Amino acid sequence: MNSISRFPHEIKTRINAVNTYRNTKCSVAHICRRYHCSKASLMRWNKLYDGTVESLTDKSHRPHSKHPNAHTEEEIKKIIRLIKRNPHIGLNELYTKLRIEIAYTRYYASLYRLLKRLGFYGVEMKPKKKYTPKPYDTPKNLGEKWQMDVKHVPRLCYVGKTDDKFYQYTVIDEASRERFIYAYKEQSSYSTCDFIMRAISYFGYKPKVIQTDNGQEFTFIRETDKSHPVDILLTSLGIQHKLIKPRTPRHNGKVERSHRNDQERFYNYLKFYSFDDLLKQMKAYLYRSNRILTSSLNWMSPIQKREQLIKDGLTNYII
Repeated sequence: MNSISRFPHEIKTRINAVNTYRNTKCSVAHICRRYHCSKASLMRWNKLYDGTVESLTDKSHRPHSKHPNAHTEEEIKKIIRLIKRNPHIGLNELYTKLRIEIAYTRYYASLYRLLKRLGFYGVEMKPKKKYTPKPYDTPKNLGEKWQMDVKHVPRLCYVGKTDDKFYQYTVIDEASRERFIYAYKEQSSYSTCDFIMRAISYFGYKPKVIQTDNGQEFTFIRETDKSHPVDILLTSLGIQHKLIKPRTPRHNGKVERSHRNDQERFYNYLKFYSFDDLLKQMKAYLYRSNRILTSSLNWMSPIQKREQLIKDGLTNYII
């Protein structure tokens, strides 16, 4: 298709439409329906077509003569001269000066269009600075830091009869990438505390740090003197609670990425009819996902990586 054409018809389409009109007994309405054009366009092409491609190629649509109400050369010179004398002048002030000094009678919008066409007051699009992630020091010792987050279980996966909502709590050890997941019917501090205790039981150790976002299931949204139930639990367990910067999920990138993998590997194909059914299928999926080889671990599975870290003595957790 001609990129400078004002009409959405290729040259080949125009030629075929004219030839069909000239060489067949098809009605004009049939030809217009077939080639998706109007009767006026077909008649115009037929009048212009002389057997060459150039005859149907769009010509320039620029007017041959100036509009009688267009800015005169003298007016343009005065406007440019006034801008050069006042390089930081605003459009309103410029319009005012023109009306007073040279009896400018044109509309405000006409002046703006002229200046934009001349290159003044044009909005210069500055290239957006590309975000360059800072290097992240991934812990090398097992149990040094866990990342924790919550994922909404897609409603389309649930084929039951109740209106329950379900949430997947996830925790991942940054060094081994081993995960633990569990489902709950509510996203709350009570669920979070219960999940932390289940995670410790699953891994067999307590981490030094647990990193979360700023959701209300992990911390208070507003400033208060009270202690959040999660902070109370972690303090009693000797675990540090680290909050990422608000609205910056990339700081919890490992668990966020694991949630994307869950969607692609599990939830896109999941159908469950009850909460117990979800727990059963989630347990089987957890067993499988922790045994998938990943390039980030040099083609080892999280379970294999954990065994290697323990063998090499690279552990840093609370017994």
